Order: sequence, then structure tokens, then C-alpha cells
Amino acid sequence: MDMHQHLPLLGGLSPQQFMRQHWQKKPLLVRQAIAGFKPPVDRTALFALAALEQVESRLVVADSDGGWKLRHGPFPRRSLPALTRPCWTLLVQGLDLHADAVHALLGRFRFIPDARLDDVMVSYASDGGGVGPHFDSYDVFLLQASGRRRWRIGRQRDLSLEPAAPLKILRHFEYEQEFELEPGDMLYLPPRYAHEGVAVGACMTYSIGFRAPARGELAAELLQRLAQDAPEALGAAMYRDAGQSASVCAAQIPTALSDFASSALRSALENPVLLDRALGEYLSEPKAQVCFESCRVPVRLHSVRLDRRTRMLYDASHVYINGESYCASGRDAALMRRLADERALGAADVARCSGQARGLLQDWCAAGWIGSD
Repeated sequence: MDMHQHLPLLGGLSPQQFMRQHWQKKPLLVRQAIAGFKPPVDRTALFALAALEQVESRLVVADSDGGWKLRHGPFPRRSLPALTRPCWTLLVQGLDLHADAVHALLGRFRFIPDARLDDVMVSYASDGGGVGPHFDSYDVFLLQASGRRRWRIGRQRDLSLEPAAPLKILRHFEYEQEFELEPGDMLYLPPRYAHEGVAVGACMTYSIGFRAPARGELAAELLQRLAQDAPEALGAAMYRDAGQSASVCAAQIPTALSDFASSALRSALENPVLLDRALGEYLSEPKAQVCFESCRVPVRLHSVRLDRRTRMLYDASHVYINGESYCASGRDAALMRRLADERALGAADVARCSGQARGLLQDWCAAGWIGSD
């Protein structure tokens, strides 16, 4: 993708201009971002997915008295409200994991690093349906797929929530702008930008969301992974206290032991290989509900393509795929990075891989992470 090419998807901006002017800064409304857009998954197929145990789904219903009800799926079709009933919304998470056409839609947004990508959530709403005024902690592109939806947005500082609501509903929503989106229109919102979407008649909206791990959450995850690798990486040097004097206060922890512990922890945190590997494994971890189908029959490799559910990333010294890390250098590293960037390798490139790299591709194929054409 040319980062300087002006795109209808971004209202005539180039990816470089969009990232500089709007990303994490201010909203962008784009009329006919995808002209003639037709939802790749229709209502019937969406309802069928919501009935499956492995698909994350929620049902939000607005009461006539202004309250809210929330239920979690799976939802057999008979458990959903009648289509003619107003003010209900079905939310289906991770649709890109279940439909190739939806996963292909994400390719339009790969000017943003894959490490930030979360998923595509689809909402089907009956007339008047929505999830109330709220804010998200992440960037989102709201692509209207069918029907119409009215959006109200605002930059408000008061982000207090309704204490009794089962959803994160803003207590004092004050909007500044209002738009009505039709199929193909798209609205980008940065994190913590208050908004409310209400269906005007039945409609479907695709939400392309980008993950933003909280600092504490990320630190906890990395520390846990570092703990697994630290014993081997830091060695078995034991604490020594040959200079320890006789202790008057036997229960007091020696300062030297505390310093030894601090030094060990700093060594783990300051080890760039350990930290980078922990981060790469974490960011490439598939969603919890993802399950790959292994193939027991050996596959003859020709060209290969990543499964739509596979997450593959890389840094200067490793490639990461579905939570696992592999050292990579030389020509093999270049080819593996191309596989991650393009999500496919042609037969000529596969033939250039070393025997070790081809062995990895065979293993990944057997695990169901990639397919061979």
C-alpha cells in the first residue's frame, strides 16, 4: 500500500495524512468511503453465527422506561426479539475470524500496524436500537453496512457512568455534532470520544476496532512471560553474603538480599531479547475463542497463505505467530517477514526457504495456521 496515495476510504486523504491529522486526535466523517458497499455477511448469516458457542455475541434491549437489559450469547434464532420489535441490538464480535470477506475488509486498514488491530464487530439493530451514549478506550472506524444510523458525538470531559446500568452508559451525554450515515459511509472516532448511534429503521454497522492495552495490564502480562524465561536467561548464580555480620534483628530482611533481588529483576527487564520476545508473543496471541483445525496428513508446500485467524508479527530478530516466537535471520527472516506483511508467499519464495524454514512452514500447516495452495 502506498502511504502517500489519496484514498476514498479516508475522504481523499493519504494514509500518511490521516495518521498525522486524525489518528488519536479528532474524528473524521467520510461519505461513501466504500462506494456501493454491500455487507459481506447478511442478517441471516449473522444470526446463525450468533447461535454458535464459539462466537462472542451480546443482545442489548432498551426498555420503555429508559433502562437497559444485556444478555450474552449464544442466541438460538428463537431467542432473539422479533424483527418488528424496536430498540434492540445484536452485537457479534470478531466477525473477521469467521468470514474471509470480512477479514479481507481489514486489508484496507493495514496502514495501521497489525499489532494494534483488535477485530471487526458487527451490530444489527432494529428501529431505534443502540447501546446508549458511551465512549471507547480505543480507536474505531464505524462503517455503515446497511440501512441508516444517526450518530451524535462530542468531546466531553465528564465521563461518569450510570451506576446501575449493565452497560457503560454516560450519565451526562452532551453531543456537539450529529450525522446520519448510509451504506458505505464511515465515521472514525479516536479514543474516549463520546458518541451514541441510533438505528433509523433496521440497520447493520461494522466497527473496525484497534486494541490499546492498558499500561498495568501490559506490564502484568509481560512480567508473567518474563518470569517463564528468566531462570534460563539469567543463569543460576546464587546469592552470596560472605560479608554478612552477625544479626541482632534476625527477622529483618538483609539489605544485600533486597539489592540482589532488585538486580535480578532489573536484569530481566533490561534484557532486550527477553522483553521484545515477551511483547511479540503477547501481541500475536490469538483470541481466546480461536480454535485451529490441525491436519494430520503431510501437505506438499507450494504457495502458502496465513489462515484468517492467524496473527503474525515480527521485530528485528524474531518472527511471532499465534503466541509463539522464532529466531530469524538472513534470507529466511526476509521471507518470513514478507509472509507476515503480505499474509502469503508465492511458490517461488517458498522454494527459496531453507530446509529449516520449510520445516516450520510444514509445522504451521499441520497446526492449521497456514494453508498451502
